[in-house]
Amino acid sequence: MSKREFGKTSKGEAAALYTIGNTKGMTVSITDFGAAVVAIHVPGKDNVQVDVTTGYDDVAPYERETCYFGATVARNANRIANAKFDIDGVTYQLEVNDNENNLHSGSNGTSEKIWAVKEMTDSKLVFAIVSGDLEQGFPGRCDMTVTYEVTEDNGLSIHYELVSDKKTVINPTNHTYFNLNGHASGKVYGHTLWLKASHYTPVINSHAIPTGEIAPVAGTPFDFTVAKTIGQDIEKEDIQLGYGNGYDHNFAIDKESQGMEKVATVVGDDTGIQMDVYTDLPGIQLYTGNFIGGQKGKDGAEYEARGAFCLETQYFPDAVNQVNFASPVYEAGQKYDSTTIYKFSIK
Repeated sequence: MSKREFGKTSKGEAAALYTIGNTKGMTVSITDFGAAVVAIHVPGKDNVQVDVTTGYDDVAPYERETCYFGATVARNANRIANAKFDIDGVTYQLEVNDNENNLHSGSNGTSEKIWAVKEMTDSKLVFAIVSGDLEQGFPGRCDMTVTYEVTEDNGLSIHYELVSDKKTVINPTNHTYFNLNGHASGKVYGHTLWLKASHYTPVINSHAIPTGEIAPVAGTPFDFTVAKTIGQDIEKEDIQLGYGNGYDHNFAIDKESQGMEKVATVVGDDTGIQMDVYTDLPGIQLYTGNFIGGQKGKDGAEYEARGAFCLETQYFPDAVNQVNFASPVYEAGQKYDSTTIYKFSIK
């Protein structure tokens, strides 16, 4: 495990960058600002290290930019319609920061704060933060920890534990952007993607709030039940693709159990690096980086639109307001405990 300075925030807070790894050569660098993943180096062909995630050189652009590179997003990931919801007859108003909606908990979310490091070893980092009652508009004081661990089988395990003292919404995610050919290698059109999802949640319009329908992917560009390249259908004339300017949609995982299961596989066409995604959550958001063009990244990189993709495990967008979706509302004292693993290998 190593630690180095990562610059200062606009408030003068010192940020740090931590690097953990395993004995097989995989390393992951994470900053305490937003508990955000900055780099993931995995062994590629001939054991050459490849950095497969976008990031920045210091904390300043993490605070300034709006792509959420690598961030731990909480309390609620994705969108809440009209930036409000009801619990037990009480209406809670959130920040309006995405058209008329709330996205990723707003400007006071955990992605915009320094987390405390509670434990660190060569392969594991435990971050913690407290969100006060109504601090982001959500009821209850919520204690959160996220544990990053690099496993010996080249997995990055992300374990979330959250508990509130009031009934509230709990729906965190990780917002890492991947390019398995290397973080600055251009569009991900040639990546092959399989999703364990025969249904997805269409959106009403470009504001990306779901209609409430859980629709079949069969016969649409959203069918990844048989592996295909990300670029195969992304330019097709399709109203849903038009709303997102590409893929920016939640997929309903075909769950077989309440526990962990493999829900996605992606393979980089140039490197042969394969990433398998495991989770115990009901949904996964595919976002093809449609709006990241012009970002100046780490090591002099200039990221282009669709130059990376996200696979964000989650409850469905706007689930707190949608009776047709599994609810992200947790009782006071009820623990949210969930794990997602991104596991890397060579195909």
